[in-house]
Amino acid sequence: MKILALAGSNSQQSINRKLVIHTTSFFKEHDITLLDLNDFEMPLFSVDREANDGYPERAYKLIDHISEADLIILSLAEHNGSYTVAFKNVMDWCSRTNSKFLQNKPMLLMSTSPGGFGGGNVMNAAVVRLPKLGADVLTTFSLPSFL
Repeated sequence: MKILALAGSNSQQSINRKLVIHTTSFFKEHDITLLDLNDFEMPLFSVDREANDGYPERAYKLIDHISEADLIILSLAEHNGSYTVAFKNVMDWCSRTNSKFLQNKPMLLMSTSPGGFGGGNVMNAAVVRLPKLGADVLTTFSLPSFL
């Protein structure tokens, strides 16, 4: 099985990235591609930029990675009760190129935070939104009080 793993954070010290790496350690017999959201940085989405410049090549590259995967492991960081700006921007660009850019791929959706709610707000938003973008969320996991 080909597993695509990433964190919805662009922090170099991302605890969600640490959670993804730990989780992938349980899938040693599978082919794992660990992506860094920083490698998919794109201009801030706007309809004007979309009309004038088209879609960033990095959006297509991420969609290609998704196409090759049999399973997606995603852990979302929470900023002010929602997605990080970096993840939301990538999601906006990718969804404009293909409204179902997650391509009905099975997904393990996770979140963690230093607080007691474990990224619960972003998790609640993602459970509703990501299936509309083509994710088949198999299960969720939230880890509170990550230190």
